[in-house]
Amino acid sequence: MIRIRNFRWLAAGVLAVACTVGGYLAYLQISGNFHTVIADQLYRSAQPSPAQLESYVRDHGIQTIINLRGKKDHAKWYADEVAAASSLGVGHIDFAMSSSKVLTPARAEELLAIMRAAPKPILIHCQSGADRSGLVSVLYSQQVAGVDEDVAERQLSAFYGHVAVPYFSGTYAMDRSWLDLEKHFHVEG
Repeated sequence: MIRIRNFRWLAAGVLAVACTVGGYLAYLQISGNFHTVIADQLYRSAQPSPAQLESYVRDHGIQTIINLRGKKDHAKWYADEVAAASSLGVGHIDFAMSSSKVLTPARAEELLAIMRAAPKPILIHCQSGADRSGLVSVLYSQQVAGVDEDVAERQLSAFYGHVAVPYFSGTYAMDRSWLDLEKHFHVEG
């Protein structure tokens, strides 16, 4: 009898944690997963709607959008985004990268050059605002803004919806990318 009662409490606890985590991840998606990375320099989000873009430009003065999903001429979301950027007078840059493939040092250098040159503030986005946006936020924070490594690395975390488990999750490629890039940029780890 005690074992059954303990099992029920354990199951209830696991269910409560799962519901809490699931609810938080759902909230991130509903809210657009918009966050400040470096105030007045870099912001991050999930795929924004035209209305969200208008709000971000109005409230944060966004000057450049960097789309980490890449150019998708036949996708409605892409056409809507490009049209919204144009109507808002905001620059739009496509930089395709995959959340399940390691970002090479050469591609990281290319992206850093784009971000350094782009008018600020910049909004970076991917589909969910968690994985690609997380890695790029770490890169910008550490390599452009000079933020301490430990603080910068928080951008690639479950707080923003990034959940990666080696050998289990394809998005672990973003963590692997940063580990490789730390060596490339001679960041102490």
